[in-house]
Amino acid sequence: MTANTAPRADMPNDLDSFWMPFTANRSFKKNPRIIARAKDMHYYTPEGRAVLDGTAGLWCANAGHNRPKIVEAIQAQAAELDFAPTFQFGHPKVFQLASRVAALAPEGLDHVFFANSGSEAVDSALKIALAYHNVRGEGQRTRLIGRERGYHGVGFGGISVGGMSPNRKFFGALLAGVDHLPHTYNREHQAFTKGEPQWGAHLADELERIVALHDASTIAAIIVEPMAGSTGVLPPPVGYLQRLRAICDKYGLLLIFDEVITGFGRLGAPFAAERFGVTPDMICFAKGITSGSVPMGGVIVRKGIYDAFMKGPEHAIEFFHGYTYSGHPLAAAAGLATLDLYAEEGLFARAKTMEPVWAEAVHGLKGLPNVLDIRTIGLVAAIDLASKPDAVGKRAFDALNHAFFEGGLMLRTAGDALVLTPPLVISEAEIGEVVEKTAQAIRAVA
Repeated sequence: MTANTAPRADMPNDLDSFWMPFTANRSFKKNPRIIARAKDMHYYTPEGRAVLDGTAGLWCANAGHNRPKIVEAIQAQAAELDFAPTFQFGHPKVFQLASRVAALAPEGLDHVFFANSGSEAVDSALKIALAYHNVRGEGQRTRLIGRERGYHGVGFGGISVGGMSPNRKFFGALLAGVDHLPHTYNREHQAFTKGEPQWGAHLADELERIVALHDASTIAAIIVEPMAGSTGVLPPPVGYLQRLRAICDKYGLLLIFDEVITGFGRLGAPFAAERFGVTPDMICFAKGITSGSVPMGGVIVRKGIYDAFMKGPEHAIEFFHGYTYSGHPLAAAAGLATLDLYAEEGLFARAKTMEPVWAEAVHGLKGLPNVLDIRTIGLVAAIDLASKPDAVGKRAFDALNHAFFEGGLMLRTAGDALVLTPPLVISEAEIGEVVEKTAQAIRAVA
């Protein structure tokens, strides 16, 4: 930019400096997909073209965009208290929000540790698990178990227990002592399933093999997404999570649910733990807690885990972990307003009511060119497309571009899967619009 160049307020004048995350930077900067504003179910380009949000941003804008109640709460909080530390000090709203989140969680999960993202939430949960066994005199329990095709953020802990190879291959050995369960997807037995597939509960029994290999006395925790999201939407087989819970109980292993995606109504309940009737020892959350308006994440912890730390002198710090912005005042205000909105509009129940409508519409894409499988659960869907022989991921990437530039729809990709996760406020008419625009994109890249 030259000194006398006046940049437009709604359009960047230089795309080069920003190293974009999880983005094909060179391709983007040749043909950028720029968003200037948002409202309810739509984004808008700098030119004012409406783009229907089929992804709730990044699985996070569950209440839709720029809802006045949330905006006003953030504005008021910024004018009243911009920042307060939560190391040795506190502010009212963070305590209020912790109580509200705990009340939504399954019975017994009643303490909340705040972070700023899903990645931080996961690393916090893993550290809580290791420290919990340590303070109980079982410090040899250091092994962590994840799952193939799992995504648990981008911290070193989350990448280590995660099981998506593109997210791991650049970073070397990562944490030692980590093992992985097999993923739960089998197209032959599960193709075109609505909800939980009937086949696959037995895959949880692989945890018995891992325990036999390493010995239970060395294992601290198991972490899984109740529904694997970022890998392309893999709902849990019927009975799978129940088996994991039973095996963890048998050997004294902590079970952590990563609900960064599934929390706050995505599957028609406050948390997937409620939908599936399985209570873990910890729940990681983020995204929907503020409907994406302010970064926030956290871990909901069983009372017995919290109590194990509450020993020793009362003036001493019990758990040496935290973040400068844990429970930030603006995030807490946004969280409270978002939970109010969810309750006032009954959005969790609404998602449950809309699930069959959503499933029926999306499964109508079966039979289109190159569609190999469709999976739906809650207000989530994935459509697997056949890969091009010489360019895995290119067909879905081309569909993403067509949907945005030609169809006015934002969707996500995972390899050659198209992923749809709209805000919970989506109407039946908008469901039809999302599906029709997705169909157009699929046909365009056939």
